[in-house]
Amino acid sequence: MNILLIVYDNDSYIHWFPQGLAYIAAVLKRAGHNVVIYNQDLHHYPEMHLTEYLNKNYFNVVGVSVIGGYYQYRKLLKISAAINSSRQRPKYVIGGHGPSPDPEYFLKKTQADFLVIGEGENTIIELIEKIENPGQLESVLGIAWREGDKVKQNERRPLIADIDSIPYPAYELFPIEYYRLLRMPHASNCDMVMPMLSGRGCTFKCNFCYRLDEGFRPRSSESILDEIRLLRRQYGITYIAFGDELLMSSISRTEELCEAFVRSGLNFKWDCNGRLNFAKPRLLELMKRAGCVFINYGIEALDDDVLKNMNKALTTDIIIKGIEATLAAGISPGFNIIFGNIGDSQETLDKGLDFLLKYDDGAQLRTIRPVTPYPGSPLYYYAIEKGLLRDCEDFYENKHVNSDLLSVNFTDMSDDDVHRALLNANTRLIQNYFTEKMKSVVKEAEDLYLSRNRDFRGFRQT
Repeated sequence: MNILLIVYDNDSYIHWFPQGLAYIAAVLKRAGHNVVIYNQDLHHYPEMHLTEYLNKNYFNVVGVSVIGGYYQYRKLLKISAAINSSRQRPKYVIGGHGPSPDPEYFLKKTQADFLVIGEGENTIIELIEKIENPGQLESVLGIAWREGDKVKQNERRPLIADIDSIPYPAYELFPIEYYRLLRMPHASNCDMVMPMLSGRGCTFKCNFCYRLDEGFRPRSSESILDEIRLLRRQYGITYIAFGDELLMSSISRTEELCEAFVRSGLNFKWDCNGRLNFAKPRLLELMKRAGCVFINYGIEALDDDVLKNMNKALTTDIIIKGIEATLAAGISPGFNIIFGNIGDSQETLDKGLDFLLKYDDGAQLRTIRPVTPYPGSPLYYYAIEKGLLRDCEDFYENKHVNSDLLSVNFTDMSDDDVHRALLNANTRLIQNYFTEKMKSVVKEAEDLYLSRNRDFRGFRQT
């Protein structure tokens, strides 16, 4: 079959490589299908362009995948309208973390024909085989589909146990020369950056997380290194941004991976998502030696009661010790605070703000966002139980209008007071960041003119 996969535009200057779609493209290619990528992201095409493209080119199937988010939801609706208005409309498949928690709502809203629920590599192959035979769809696990005004849904598909069996993303179908220009913390101007997955899933169960898949499935060190060698050989990649939820799934697993990196002699930079439970000095020193330059930690709060309500499996003592150990190892920590969860108040926000300011190393601009109860998360069902939210439609159509604005208020503060508190906190964070940046640039000027620094390359920003 001729299959078109759409990479949507999120208005970024350089977009994150669409890893999920690239994995789907890889399994479809392996199954013998002709796969074409529509890069709305690279070209910033308006949706009208997609309609014209489908009018001029015949495809059996068109697919798009989105995460949960106010922007992604509205973008999906625009893309769906463009597909549905085309004269040669293909069979339309949607998927991703966004639509998966409520297939019926998304199928009716987008008028897509099929929805792949959760992990899609095996599901999409079976679906494509049955797509011309609607009577056989009941045998395909992990899908929902429309039959007239009705939506039918099958049982979830078991997760792929051996994720090393999944082929590498189909890099050859994508404009890697564009995606590799992504900038990450401590990437130099000449570094070429590419996201990768070291595993899938997470063993923790935070109340605001809408991940449907249980547990954690790591890739083998050998598979990861082979993919890095491919990326270096074919695309000149020097920096790997591990984008999966939790590379630091345990101390032993992280040690094994880092030791393999060191033995490989590849000498590449990398960053990852981590857990402060495992941020021990010995492990962090090994990570630094293996090339790690940045670890993004999900802290979310600096109050033990709020952390408990979040089910974060962290305490403030663990957080502080882990951040200090990361800085001592010479690795930049990314630490994020969200506000507005159960038990949050002006006092807990102040604690988080003071923490961010105290340990800021200037590696990235830090801001504080309100917590969002995405459909599929425990917090979403809590909001419905408490009468703060009706359903998925209420969330996407009425409440979640921007990631930096309150969607559901779980605090005892008024909405206006929450937004005023976020304004004051983020004003201090923004002022601190640019004050430190200004000091750094002034120091460069002093080194240039007073010390005659011949290595100076101009006052530039990347």
